[in-house]
Amino acid sequence: MPARTGAQYIAGLRDRAVEVYVSGERVKDVTTHPGMSNGVESIAKLYDLQHDGAAGSQMTFDSPTSGDSVGLSFVTPTTPDDLAQRRNMMRRWAQSTCGMMGRTPDFMNVTMMAMAAAGEYFTQNRPEFKSNIQNYFEYIRENDLVLTHTLVNLQRDRSPMPAPLQDSTDVALSVVKETDAGIIVRGPRVLATLGPLADEIAIYPARNHQLPLDAQGAYSFAFAIPCNTPGLSFLCRESFDLQRSHYDHPLGSRFEEMDALVFFDDVLVPWERVFLLGDVELCNNMPFATNRIIHSGHQVVTKQVVKGEFILGLANMMVQTLGSSQLPHVQQMMAEIIESLEVTKACLRAAEADAEIDQWGVLCPARFPLLVARNAFIRSYPRMAEILHLLGSSSLMALPTEADMNGPLATEIKKYLETDTASAEERVRLFRLAWDTSCSAFGSRQVLYERYFGGNIQQNSIVLNTIYDKEPMTERIREFLMEE
Repeated sequence: MPARTGAQYIAGLRDRAVEVYVSGERVKDVTTHPGMSNGVESIAKLYDLQHDGAAGSQMTFDSPTSGDSVGLSFVTPTTPDDLAQRRNMMRRWAQSTCGMMGRTPDFMNVTMMAMAAAGEYFTQNRPEFKSNIQNYFEYIRENDLVLTHTLVNLQRDRSPMPAPLQDSTDVALSVVKETDAGIIVRGPRVLATLGPLADEIAIYPARNHQLPLDAQGAYSFAFAIPCNTPGLSFLCRESFDLQRSHYDHPLGSRFEEMDALVFFDDVLVPWERVFLLGDVELCNNMPFATNRIIHSGHQVVTKQVVKGEFILGLANMMVQTLGSSQLPHVQQMMAEIIESLEVTKACLRAAEADAEIDQWGVLCPARFPLLVARNAFIRSYPRMAEILHLLGSSSLMALPTEADMNGPLATEIKKYLETDTASAEERVRLFRLAWDTSCSAFGSRQVLYERYFGGNIQQNSIVLNTIYDKEPMTERIREFLMEE
């Protein structure tokens, strides 16, 4: 099957009967639900970009098995051109959402590609697991499916907490039985971003959460199943799409990707969908051993560059509209955004420039520039949101709505809210975007997401410090101290 269109993606969601709950009620159809339908439409538009004439041809490649045009984020890169083309495709998808949808399908596509390429790693557990992961990757590539994932067990208590962070198993998802048909799993997992809008869900070990080595094998596994598998349910947070117009909530009304807890109530996972089972050490080592965290990092940092560009453009329009661009403290804050953006861009470029063929035959971006970029963005994005607060100040308060612009006070609004560089209409529209980026429920969720979706800054710093080879620099100091 060639790369899907948006209509085919939406039809696929309608054909499934997934257990999705919001505010205590079962959602009958996510494609028409008022809090999710606009997010569905935004994902659909990404798929339509694959069919957008000449530009669309740069977002697909010929499948190595069927010969059909399939999404370029599924490519197994072996050359620098492959990496660059994949990044350009991912960048275009990120631009379509202003970088505000963190779990567009390319994230999981590159993740599953890396795991499939490292098939021999899974053979160490059981010989058939290699073909399982590789067949599964071919299946999602050839059918252009949307995947979500959930990696972390719920915790009753986080103290004392070793590093890297270890999951306790008292309320963990676990294997309760093995049968001829597959494994039966029971328990909760967090956090499935895009879960209700996805076709399939993958469960595998996180890079910054480890199972204790003395944990029973029942808690160590990797698998993937359809989201409508019996016994599987998604409990969503409240929607931040408040059914307002694009004028009033320009981001929340478009890019609600939804986050959900996932409950497994004696869910059957067929054997052909199991990739790891019962080996704690193999599960704990899988993220870095397969390099799946590096390829997903390539997608993440590509998205972060786009998001940083969006914030810079927005901030620049705000100060131009308010006439504050020459104020020293404003220039200092603008420079902060520029610095963060350029550091992120430099890390992305370095990761591609220093890419090497890994042990699985895949051209893998350099690990450390991507880890540094991801860690830095945890700090810089909340600061970018704060800068928007400081740049906008009172202009972010008491903003007229679209109804106000055509209401009884429309004449007063148009007379008094204009600036030397913008009409009242232009000013209000711009600052409603700034509000939705940094102040609304949607904007606040963006800050929280960037703080934690890749792990908290402390744990990430411990991982970076632990795996970084500091010995060559240390040896230089030793040699210097020995000089006469």
